[in-house]
Amino acid sequence: MKFHFRYLNLIGCFLLVLAVSLSGRSVVADQTALTIHTATGAVTFQIELAVTPESRRRGLMFRESMPRNEGMLFVYENTKAVSMWMKDTLIPLDMLFISATGEIIRIEANTEPLSLRSIHSGEPVRAVLELGGGAAEEFGIQPGDRVSHEIFTSQD
Repeated sequence: MKFHFRYLNLIGCFLLVLAVSLSGRSVVADQTALTIHTATGAVTFQIELAVTPESRRRGLMFRESMPRNEGMLFVYENTKAVSMWMKDTLIPLDMLFISATGEIIRIEANTEPLSLRSIHSGEPVRAVLELGGGAAEEFGIQPGDRVSHEIFTSQD
């Protein structure tokens, strides 16, 4: 009898993990706050961190929505030129390319869902922040604005 209940419990856990993974959300996601300092004030977002090759590869693929105060920060081990694409990404995104000191170098606004077009950083960056399409304009975020998060080095 105990074996039967354990078996059913394992099946239930497996189905929960499967449902969450098919929904496009990770079961355990590193979430943290990130603040962007704009000309009109500070804006804070709750973000997921994409720090492993697998999490960066998956990114925000298959998500059907993105709350305005959330995003995903793609963090690279070294500062380098990067390119992104929208394959299997169902929603438009704003991509903010960020230097090692936290300066926003470039913004690619309202990227086209499901596109295979390469979107280049233009110069070496430490991270890319993806927000829902139109968020940069809505919050007044511009190139040159500063991002505060523990992955960026001091600007002093």
